[in-house]
Amino acid sequence: MAGAASVLTDDSVLSRLDQRLYKLERVLALVSGVAVFSLMLLAVVSVSGRNFINQPLPGYVDWIEQAMPLIAFMGISYAQRDGGHIRMDIVVGALKGRVLWLVELITTLAILLLIALLIWGSWAHFSRSFDFAAPLWSRDSSMDIALPIWPAKLLVPVAFSVLAVRLVLQAVGYMRALITGTDAPVAVPMVIDAATQAQMEAEQLSGRDT
Repeated sequence: MAGAASVLTDDSVLSRLDQRLYKLERVLALVSGVAVFSLMLLAVVSVSGRNFINQPLPGYVDWIEQAMPLIAFMGISYAQRDGGHIRMDIVVGALKGRVLWLVELITTLAILLLIALLIWGSWAHFSRSFDFAAPLWSRDSSMDIALPIWPAKLLVPVAFSVLAVRLVLQAVGYMRALITGTDAPVAVPMVIDAATQAQMEAEQLSGRDT
């Protein structure tokens, strides 16, 4: 399952690249959160309109379709950086040293290959929808209020491309750890055990109280 993780930093080029990419990932995650909040507001407007004036928000489903890529994909690289995705920590946690870094490197490269294929496929899907010669540059549109669909389709390869860069940095981090044999590599999520996680949360809460 997903567990709490920390990412170590230093003055190396890899760590600086990691921190710069993290700033972009945080912005994308914020955009994803704003999209969720916006859909909540749209739901309130639509339900209120239906109940009070018998007129729901026009194109409500269309706007949901447009926002889905923001919600589903914009935060995946942020979660990958912090080790928030589902994973078998019970297995990986039993490994130590170079064996652990080798397993992490192999799985990271496998994910990178999958993401590269998804980028290719999602870009092809976007290309079939986008056309400079068409109205609103779109060959297709939503069912109700005819919103162009290509912006939503473009978000998918963009989000996957950011994730691919993150995976490349993590692969380099694991490869570096595998070569040097260090126990504290930078730019990769280090899994924190439950006791340490509880202690960190307690320190955060006590810090807020003071």
